[in-house]
Amino acid sequence: MAQPHAAAGGHFTIGGDLTVNRLGFGAYWMCGDEGWGEAPRGAVELLRRLPDLGVNLIDTADSYGPHVSELTIREALRPYPKDLVIATKGGYARPRPNAWIPLGRPEYLIASAKQSASRLGVETIDLWQLHRIDPKTPIHDQFDAIARLRAEGVIRHVGLSEVGIEEIEAAQAYFPVATVQNLYNLANRHSEAVLDWCEAHGVGFMPWYPLGQGSVMTNETLHRIAPNYGATPAQLALAWLLRRSPVMLPIPGTRDPAHLTDNVAAAAIRLSDEDFEALSAIAPPRR
Repeated sequence: MAQPHAAAGGHFTIGGDLTVNRLGFGAYWMCGDEGWGEAPRGAVELLRRLPDLGVNLIDTADSYGPHVSELTIREALRPYPKDLVIATKGGYARPRPNAWIPLGRPEYLIASAKQSASRLGVETIDLWQLHRIDPKTPIHDQFDAIARLRAEGVIRHVGLSEVGIEEIEAAQAYFPVATVQNLYNLANRHSEAVLDWCEAHGVGFMPWYPLGQGSVMTNETLHRIAPNYGATPAQLALAWLLRRSPVMLPIPGTRDPAHLTDNVAAAAIRLSDEDFEALSAIAPPRR
């Protein structure tokens, strides 16, 4: 049986010049539980499988560990394959386990991005994303700091996470928004309007929790349809995301090598129109 390859899911070009296979990898689990602590056993070996599977988009953050996920990616994959795009995020302080505190002071964002580049071992971060907009810091100060990072060559492209259309359009006055990363999956479509906006403007949409931390797979419709494709419910849920929009960039994460292979295999599934509509009806979109 041929090895799965992420290219089967098609391509997307981030920011007009970084072409990736649309099925990526989320590196949240490349550190301890709940995003805190050292990398799990086997993390380096799992990451080293990504190039052979055609996965050339990795999403991480300085807050994962904190810092552990970025360092583990460097250990596993540097010198990096030429086609690999590493997207990281900044804007959260992690003073203790289970604490995720938005922190958007300009000096903090600038220092965070520069430190991420150092940990990853790159001169310029391909895609740096504001993990959350800090409600305690003027939004224009946050966007101005990011624009300075881009002007200085610390970051190449900019993404935003958990934002609405109004915030995306406000950011566009400071820099081109290359990607948006919002919660979205087959059972949670609250960001449907944002996805529509991204598609209309050629902006990549990276759904976090694309499988809802496993909750999506309990759906009866998924279990009914999956055997028709010789697939698991998780694979079908990923195939639905890939079909939903050409700007969709799912980033499922795992610590299990077998699950990694299964996730990549979802890129080759082609849903019929009837099955796509049946799955779409699981959770009607909210605009």
